[in-house]
Amino acid sequence: MTSDLSKLGDKLILRGLMFHGFHGVKQEEKKLGQKFLIDVDAWMDLHTPGHSDDMSDTVSYTDIYRIAKNIVEGPSQNLLESVAQLIATTTLNNHSQISAVRVVVGKPHVAVPGPLDYLGVEIIRYRTTDMPL
Repeated sequence: MTSDLSKLGDKLILRGLMFHGFHGVKQEEKKLGQKFLIDVDAWMDLHTPGHSDDMSDTVSYTDIYRIAKNIVEGPSQNLLESVAQLIATTTLNNHSQISAVRVVVGKPHVAVPGPLDYLGVEIIRYRTTDMPL
């Protein structure tokens, strides 16, 4: 697929989701946990719900929110890459209307010298190459 995501068309947008999780390779991260910031973009055709104004023609933001929440607050993963992958694949598995998903997982509290908003990962998964129909 193309790297120009604007060509994918319509998308649902979830920004700044915050959850407490126990992910990381350090023992104190797994024991104490920390805050994680999540952004999700889910590409799907929004023409039908745009015309029908019917919730059954789209995917609820709440469904995607719950996927992110359950994964971040669920079993510990060592890597943010694993957390992002689980959110992406679960979203694609649960919602066949979604053709691609972008997930950003940020960690705002990291031991680095200097100010920052967060460090993290961003992944993009496409149904056609990463997840069969």
